[in-house]
Amino acid sequence: MNSNQCSFCGRKKNEVELLISGQNGFICENCIEQAHAIVKESVGKSSFAPAKTIDELKKPREIKAFLDEYVIGQDQAKKQLSIAVYNHYKRLLHNADENKSVEIEKSNIIMVGETGTGKTLLAKTIAKQLNVPFCIVDATILTEAGYVGEDVESILSRLLMVADYDVEKAEKGIVFIDEIDKIARKSDNPSITRDVSGEGVQQGLLKLLEGSIVNVPPQGGRKHPDQKYIQVNTQNILFIAGGAFDGIKEIIERRLNKQAIGFSAEKHNNAQQDEYILEKLNATDLRSFGLIPELLGRFPIVTYLDKLTKETMLRILTEPKNSIINQFVELFRLDGIKIAFTEKVLEEIVNYTLDKGLGARGLRGTTEKILEDFMYSVDTLEKELIIDVGNVKF
Repeated sequence: MNSNQCSFCGRKKNEVELLISGQNGFICENCIEQAHAIVKESVGKSSFAPAKTIDELKKPREIKAFLDEYVIGQDQAKKQLSIAVYNHYKRLLHNADENKSVEIEKSNIIMVGETGTGKTLLAKTIAKQLNVPFCIVDATILTEAGYVGEDVESILSRLLMVADYDVEKAEKGIVFIDEIDKIARKSDNPSITRDVSGEGVQQGLLKLLEGSIVNVPPQGGRKHPDQKYIQVNTQNILFIAGGAFDGIKEIIERRLNKQAIGFSAEKHNNAQQDEYILEKLNATDLRSFGLIPELLGRFPIVTYLDKLTKETMLRILTEPKNSIINQFVELFRLDGIKIAFTEKVLEEIVNYTLDKGLGARGLRGTTEKILEDFMYSVDTLEKELIIDVGNVKF
């Protein structure tokens, strides 16, 4: 064993900056860097993969069972999403087979539901279980190429970032396009001005959704005109779009001739019809809303999310693994304080949030508000604290 040279590359001690001794040899900093790069590459390739064979792939029932732990209610949406994701990754494994006789096309998904009903949470949770690159993109920042804003290709820039710029990983990922309803066509009437943030963006999305090779700027945007483009094939990327589609219920009612006029007695039944009207949703309604037919054709699966009831909101507040109540209990526990909430105060939190119409997201704000004084004087509180209607203010 020569103590004056690297046992791997043979460089002399005076040719390197660092020579680390081991049990049976020495290694220089250059060999350490190379070894680290090899390890990182080999580990990285297996870190993002839903399964290697169809038998290993999580079945729709298993995917839905996992979603049930984090998302309360929305059984129809969870069922459709589980089937779609399972079929998508089954398709990838099938298409990798060289002896295949049939080429299976992908089915992108569009989810319609009010704000705070769980669209984003569903997509996030499903990506977590499948262990694939996942990114959320806000459609409101996108504009047609050449105008102020971001090009549609920036969607894939974010997916590449998540996948550590590994194109192979990114090409098997999931992209969630949030607020898709905000890029709806502004009106059916032709206008002198271009609809650059509406119909223009929808047309720009077509090639991405269909499955084509797209030139993606790795740093995103137009601030780096000299950057080299990365080619990404979108054929195996699953696109899930979500939006509140405010006003879609009126469009469905108009199509079904269920709109009440004046003081019709039918108005009294609106509350009952309200929660069921989205069941009748189809692509025709989304077209009337302002999505172009070419875009809708690339989203074969249309699913809806139910309106959140008081009972569902109460379950969201307490039941999931990372429920809001559990989070605040843990927050106080870090200060050595054990807190508990009475049924009455939980009901009041839900009622207050429902009145504001903010959906499940509003529960956190309401809980923060009632616990504000307790969190401020946390150093003076007793070790056990019960939160009741009498000691909080809304």
